[in-house]
Amino acid sequence: MITKYLEDQIQVLDTVGTWEESIEVAAQQLLKKNYITPNYVKSMIENINTNGPYVVIMPEVAIPHSRPEEGAKKTTVSFLKINDAVSYPEGKMIKLIFVLAATDSDNHLELISSLTDLLMDAEKVERLKDAKTVEEIKEIVRSVEV
Repeated sequence: MITKYLEDQIQVLDTVGTWEESIEVAAQQLLKKNYITPNYVKSMIENINTNGPYVVIMPEVAIPHSRPEEGAKKTTVSFLKINDAVSYPEGKMIKLIFVLAATDSDNHLELISSLTDLLMDAEKVERLKDAKTVEEIKEIVRSVEV
């Protein structure tokens, strides 16, 4: 399930300057395809500024998102792997960023379930953190759905 979303929405970078930039970069593919609006990106950043790093769901992993009405046009996800972790608020160091967009509160449940399957596998999460290329990441993601 997650493979169909991520297939061409994966990026690998050595570093980004700030946590805000990490969200902007991770969202680029979705913006280019008009799956989200610039306001959606702004809203994800504002949510963290207001509520703290609630998007950090486990060590080195964040899932920034916002409400559908902030500009989600399609239910989808993109992925950014940062080789040198970026610091989020409260000193949370992040290497894996999944930008999640959903057009309503129900239609993303399959996507969340598939993402959960990936993130519940500690060995696969470690492999994602160590991956250096988009192709390596695709291979890891595909292996979840076997």
